Amino acid sequence: MITTKYLFLLILITVGFAFILLYNWFSTKVILADKQLTIHLAGGNNEQLIHSNVNHWQTATAKVDDITTYRNYDEKFVIIYNRVPKTGSTSFVNLTYDLCKKNAFHVLHINITANMHVLSLPNQLKFVRNITAWDSMKPAFYHGHMAFLDFSKFGMPSKPLYINLIRQPLDRLVSYYYFLRYGDDYRPYLVRHRAGDTMTFDECVARQKPDCDPTNMWLQIPFFCGHHAECWNPGSSWALEQAKRNLANDYFLVGLTEEMDEFIELLELSLPRLYRGAVTHFQKSNKSHLRKTKSKVEPAAETVAKIKESTVWQMENELYEFARDQFHFVQKKLRTPGRNVMQDFMYEKIKPNPNGAAKN
Repeated sequence: MITTKYLFLLILITVGFAFILLYNWFSTKVILADKQLTIHLAGGNNEQLIHSNVNHWQTATAKVDDITTYRNYDEKFVIIYNRVPKTGSTSFVNLTYDLCKKNAFHVLHINITANMHVLSLPNQLKFVRNITAWDSMKPAFYHGHMAFLDFSKFGMPSKPLYINLIRQPLDRLVSYYYFLRYGDDYRPYLVRHRAGDTMTFDECVARQKPDCDPTNMWLQIPFFCGHHAECWNPGSSWALEQAKRNLANDYFLVGLTEEMDEFIELLELSLPRLYRGAVTHFQKSNKSHLRKTKSKVEPAAETVAKIKESTVWQMENELYEFARDQFHFVQKKLRTPGRNVMQDFMYEKIKPNPNGAAKN
């Protein structure tokens, strides 16, 4: 007859054996599952694939951390669109306002006293600190007629993504000239500063009036150059070079007014958190040409030739061509050469070998 002592020992051994079997079975399932793990980042109704076929060694500490990192990055987006007047910015901004509720982000207009394009020194610091720390407004899209402001000079831990549109300088000047006289179809009943003045741009140039002076084209360069005094000195070579440096190094994307569809496509592909669905919406909406200047007369060939003799036009045009070449370069690199296939990348030859490290 089995004593109570031996019966208890037998039960203990049986339970221990069952525990070992369960542990081995469970461990095998977890390892197999981890080897086929696919991490997804939720993005509204869609999911963005981040990693696939990642083994247990690679994801042991990254299962939650990777997802959290990607989400935090997307949710802290700050985009600044320091829009240049008469470059199609109203159409683009209204598209962004249409998307903000659908894609759950904030749009804020920067309104500076008396339409000044440069912030005072105290306001520069206040603006930079405010945008950096205002987490409840992120993700955010800020827009306004303001010169480029370098966040790094204020010691901020992060920088926003700058974007912009640029237009052929003479086209922009002619558009602005007639806009001041006749307004546009966006707010047709608003009386403009030069209302009643019927002088054409050709006549203005022939009479050498101030409204068509080539120095009035000096606007895109200072907007990209920034808050330095020299940026606003018409004809400054230093300002032109600084504008090109800023455009190349500090702007995420600069598009062309006449190629806004392509600009929006690049934004949707690059920043889907904010611009998901932008291309379709822009094509189907009535906002692709939202602000068209009325009664605009194209300048005569002799007028164009005279304007192009000016140093200001030559410099502004150099910046425009610099931006155009970069924009077309970015477009070209979207797809594999010779094939209509989107470019992709992957990680290979990862060392040390994850499986080998796990065995050791």
